[in-house]
Amino acid sequence: MGKLNVVILRYLSRDDFRVLTAVEMGMKNHEIVPVSLLSSIASLKHGGCNKILRELVKHKLVAYERTKTVQGYRLNYGGYDYLALKTFCSREVILSVGNQMGVGKESDLYIVASPNGEQYAMKLHRLGRTSFRNLKNKRDYHKHRKNMSWLYLSRLSAMKEFAYMKALYDRGFPVPKPVDYNRHAVVMELINGYPLCQVHELQDPSALYSEFMELIVKLANHGLIHGDFNEFNLMLDDQDHITMIDFPQMVSTSHTNAEWYFDRDVKCIVDFFAKRFQYESELFPTFKDIRRAHSIDVDVSASGFTKDLQRDSELLHPAGPEEDNSEEEEEEDEGEEEEEETDEEEDGEETSVDTEEFKHAMLELEGLKVSETHANAQDQEREKTEVPFTAGGDEESEELEEELKEAEDECPELTELSASNKEFKPFRDSDSLQQIAEHRRRRADSEVTTGSTGSCSTISPDVVRQKVRKQLTKQQKAAQRRRLQKGEANLVTKSKRENQNNIKSSMESADFWG
Repeated sequence: MGKLNVVILRYLSRDDFRVLTAVEMGMKNHEIVPVSLLSSIASLKHGGCNKILRELVKHKLVAYERTKTVQGYRLNYGGYDYLALKTFCSREVILSVGNQMGVGKESDLYIVASPNGEQYAMKLHRLGRTSFRNLKNKRDYHKHRKNMSWLYLSRLSAMKEFAYMKALYDRGFPVPKPVDYNRHAVVMELINGYPLCQVHELQDPSALYSEFMELIVKLANHGLIHGDFNEFNLMLDDQDHITMIDFPQMVSTSHTNAEWYFDRDVKCIVDFFAKRFQYESELFPTFKDIRRAHSIDVDVSASGFTKDLQRDSELLHPAGPEEDNSEEEEEEDEGEEEEEETDEEEDGEETSVDTEEFKHAMLELEGLKVSETHANAQDQEREKTEVPFTAGGDEESEELEEELKEAEDECPELTELSASNKEFKPFRDSDSLQQIAEHRRRRADSEVTTGSTGSCSTISPDVVRQKVRKQLTKQQKAAQRRRLQKGEANLVTKSKRENQNNIKSSMESADFWG
């Protein structure tokens, strides 16, 4: 989770991004993605994929890991940042990245510029820092999932923040204008102001205090509670205009702890104004003062939103008198089943990449899988038809010679045999005879080659079997020695040491004889 360095981005080629996308796709089902799977997804050769992966590891875009069972690569935040930036550049949203504006417990903020010269703020979500890891008690991104990666949770956090920001901006709330989002990055309007924690003097603290309280109540009337409404997430410009930021932790007013979150937001503003500006007021809103007017939490499926709340909202807009109650109940039951199916589909599809490159890579992956299965089927048919050289013995060679004689020689014995077959097996029709003839032709074609090679060989089959066994044992031992190595770097160093030892021994022998 180091600082974003975009210098290397201009030197990465198309194959580099193909490998990065392959690692991202492989991490949908693997914590550590093996090289064989990466090369198949990226449609690259094994050696070329290894070369690219070494360069990516050098620049800390991917990490190499090895466990007791598997060794491979995993994507880190550096590679995830580059994939998001590449997508923004292809969409012509941003053109350059500037300085870092701030660092939070779960995100980093940078200044970016568009091709038109407009400046935006880009927020990179970085969940998993040591300062904020108790996520199950603080957030509900994981829902019912047990195992999840920090990259995936960061993507969910960015998606929720963009949805909240867009819904609030469309309804006239003082929030930054959302521009675009991809993976764990959100691009928004750059606010020309200062955080409230850096402000030490105000012209009218009472008026600003009342504006903050009205904003909290207005959010609650629309069905949302900020959850982190404090001096760090509120900004002021030179005219003391308020701008609200940081939305992933927002909850619905139907949440079980909604009243506690509401009172905590109010208490944060009361305590801050008492300490910083020495302003205390006995007037502050309570949770009972909420008069629900709109349902933004229903539109964005905020945390704490339940299906009972949706039914209550449907009661506000009753159906016509022509519809029966039984039909309404059946439609509600069908709606619940459809919602459960859509939730399951969304859970399966949340890890998909929202870029054209990802779709293109998926199509290539499907084509690759089809070609591989077709090739495997052809190999299996070839293995069934072909007869290996080592399987032939004395009895088989005699049978081959007899069948070859039957196929090539036109002696009268064959005609007598066919006549006797017709007498003893009259049930054979013309179709079955054609099938038998085709089968004999295939067998003769496949066995002519083996027979010719077998007749030319002077080595007994037992000797051939022994040699093949020795060769297989050597290959197995070499593969086992390779598995015992700790990694690819150790293999390179081992080969270098062996070369150095060979050179040293040859030099010593030359000096001895010289």
